[in-house]
Amino acid sequence: MIAILKKELWSYFGNWSAWLIIAAFSLIATLFLFFFDNDSNIFEIGMASLQSYFVLVPWLLMFIIPALSMKTFAEEQQTGTLNWLFSQPLKVSDLVFGKFLSVWIVGILCLIPSLIYLYTVYVLGVPAGNIDLGMTFGSYIGLIILIAAFSGVGILASSISQNQIMAYLLGVFMCFIMYFGIEQLASYKLLGGADFILQNIGFYQHFLGFTRGLIDFKDVAYFVLIIGITLVLSNHFINKKK
Repeated sequence: MIAILKKELWSYFGNWSAWLIIAAFSLIATLFLFFFDNDSNIFEIGMASLQSYFVLVPWLLMFIIPALSMKTFAEEQQTGTLNWLFSQPLKVSDLVFGKFLSVWIVGILCLIPSLIYLYTVYVLGVPAGNIDLGMTFGSYIGLIILIAAFSGVGILASSISQNQIMAYLLGVFMCFIMYFGIEQLASYKLLGGADFILQNIGFYQHFLGFTRGLIDFKDVAYFVLIIGITLVLSNHFINKKK
């Protein structure tokens, strides 16, 4: 698993793809937070808070994480190297988990430049440091866990797909449905009392708790369960390709 993790990380950072994705992610976030005229602009909000950043980032991750994960298995199958991996002395579960960890790590690295935003907001507060650090750090933990969930979904999409384009589109669609689609369906209140159950199937409500600074065991357990299910299913679909 460690060998697969190192190989995947090298494939991301060795050809500049990870650097470009991190740079693009940071540039888009910076433009929305400080330059574009929109509801996320920190100067227009007039509050020393990164709350708008934590609202924006999940939408960016819906497109970034599938872009990272689409190559994990779909590319291996396209190029024929998946059969070579099967011939190596490693378990399919190690293969899946190693690739999952690599996507998760690169996803987390996308958040590192945002520490500059945190420092900026911290300094601009009146008085300096007038920022809810508990809510901020809780939101960061929520993002790290959400990245893991998106990574699991992306790995699953790649394990199902025959090529990278299909893996990317399927990954974006699945992430969108899990984060926003289910929440919107539940908001129509068409199922009566079952709407609450439907709402809690999606990512949004569980991520929302973290953005309020609340680290609830139920929310953490939910994401761990989702990650486990996606990795088990990925393992199943990859085993079928042997």
